[in-house]
Formats: sequence, C-alpha cells, structure tokens
Amino acid sequence: MSDSVASKTEIQEEDQIRANTYRLLGTLMARPPTQDLIDLLRQIDVTEAEQDRAMAASWQTLNVAASRTTVEALDDEYHALFIGVGRGEVVPYGSWYLTGFMMERPLAQLRRDLKRFGLERAEETKEPEDHASALCETMSLLIESPEGISPHVQKSFFDNHIEPWMGKFFEDLQQAETASFYSAVGALGEQFIELDRQYLEMLPH
Repeated sequence: MSDSVASKTEIQEEDQIRANTYRLLGTLMARPPTQDLIDLLRQIDVTEAEQDRAMAASWQTLNVAASRTTVEALDDEYHALFIGVGRGEVVPYGSWYLTGFMMERPLAQLRRDLKRFGLERAEETKEPEDHASALCETMSLLIESPEGISPHVQKSFFDNHIEPWMGKFFEDLQQAETASFYSAVGALGEQFIELDRQYLEMLPH
C-alpha cells in the first residue's frame, strides 16, 4: 500500500471517530440515555491506540460512570440538569452562553449557516438549533457528508458555533451539583472539543 493511500485511510478512520464521538455527545445531550446506550458505554475499552492520555482517561471515567448508574437515575439526573422547574441547573444553548439570553443573534447566524448546508430543524423538534445536542449532531453530519464537506468548512462551523462556548458548557456540566454520570460526560466533552480544535488547526485548509 502506498503512503498516500495509507494516509487517506488513516484520515478517514480519524474522521469517523470524530463523527461518532460528536454523535454520542449529541445523543447524551438530547435525552436521558436508554438501557442500550448505557450497556454500550459499559463496554468501552480504551486501548493503547488511544494516544491522548486525557481523552483516554475521560473515556474510562465515562465507562465507570455508566457501570454505576441506572436508567431511572439518569432520567432524574437529566431532568434536574437540563429541564428543571423553569430551567435546569445547566443551560445547553449557545445564545445563552454568548449573550446571556435565549434566541439571540448567535442563533440567527447559526440558522443562516445551517441553511447553506440544506439543514433545518425537524418539525417535531422543539429545541432551538443552538442546543449543544443539535450542534454536535450537525458536526457529525458535516464530517460524514457524502458531498465531502471540506476541512475548511468544518473548521469554520466549529470556530463560529462550537469553540466559543461549548468547552465552557462542558466544564460547567462537570461542576453542576446534580451531575454524577453527566460529570463524566462533561469531562469527555471538554477534552474532545479541545482535541478537535487542535485537529482542525493542523489540517490543510
């Protein structure tokens, strides 16, 4: 196998890992985990191939957290963190972090960018598009796009809509009083966002 082919295969594998991680974070932010997802997280096996020690430690922490919880406990924890009475302990919206208010200019800018990609909120979805879950899902779609979304476009979306606030959100999630399992999710999210920032910086644009 030539070096160029090997390099292309490696990049594709890395991108699939990125897409899968964004999708997992999006799913965990969207709703309380199902038993199937908890079981999957309990099977996490961090191998020596995981080069980033902090990221590997985060995956291991999530594995342990999943092994110590139940569907019922996670349902209660999710609602306390993100829904609550009036609002949850943590507010998972970009506009809130960037302006202190909901439905502000960052959301309008995001909607313009999503329209460029032909993406729009599903009719049954009530949450605004700047929810952490929706943004993680969008990144996974951009990475896996059959149209071949360039690294430059991925980086632009990341720089404009994720990097300015999501790391702080995941940091706050780790420190939330009602967070137990989701503290581990926050640790994984914080490490992954920083790792992906570094990854996108190194790619040719």
